[in-house]
Amino acid sequence: MRVVLAEDLFLLRDGLVRLLEAYDFEIAAAVESGPELTRALAELRPDVAVVDVRLPPTHTDEGLQCALQARRERPGLPVLVLSQHVEQLYARELLADGSGGVGYLLKDRVFDAEQFVDAVQRVAAGGTAMDPQVIQQLLSRRAADDRPLGRLTPRELEVLELMAQGRSNTAIAAQLVVTERAIAKHTSNIFTKLGLEVSDDDNRRVLAVLAHLDRDH
Repeated sequence: MRVVLAEDLFLLRDGLVRLLEAYDFEIAAAVESGPELTRALAELRPDVAVVDVRLPPTHTDEGLQCALQARRERPGLPVLVLSQHVEQLYARELLADGSGGVGYLLKDRVFDAEQFVDAVQRVAAGGTAMDPQVIQQLLSRRAADDRPLGRLTPRELEVLELMAQGRSNTAIAAQLVVTERAIAKHTSNIFTKLGLEVSDDDNRRVLAVLAHLDRDH
């Protein structure tokens, strides 16, 4: 699996290269700036891009904008964005087109090798990997003023949080130590209470849930 990596901090970039190579990823390019990232994505056409939001020369959202432009030119390009802080606007922009694998992780997650690699693999396969802190902020913000969300039981809220992170029913059942049948019932109840169409497609249901949680903001 070929990866283009964009990170301006040398030590972190070198560490990510070594980590991904240890898990049999092929590093097509490891770059440190927006212009380099744009060229690499256009010329190398990787299987997945792992991109720091803030890159030179602007150090604002250069990395994200380069990734979004690449997705416009190559719809469905899998992109995993890394950020130092929870920036819900960045998550919204990344999820806006609803096509292909997408992920948004805080940089702290890269220090958990298995969690980080799982996110890269999930995004590359067309899935969604959302940082738990982003989901928790969306849930806490909506819970105060969203009546449908307030109708969810504590267990359904747990399931919703894991669902929005991009977890399948199988993975949610394993984490909560219950049966898949129980999770299927919970997810059905969640979609009904939130007024969303039930879907068995993991990525589609994540996007639907996030769109609901983030509406009007």
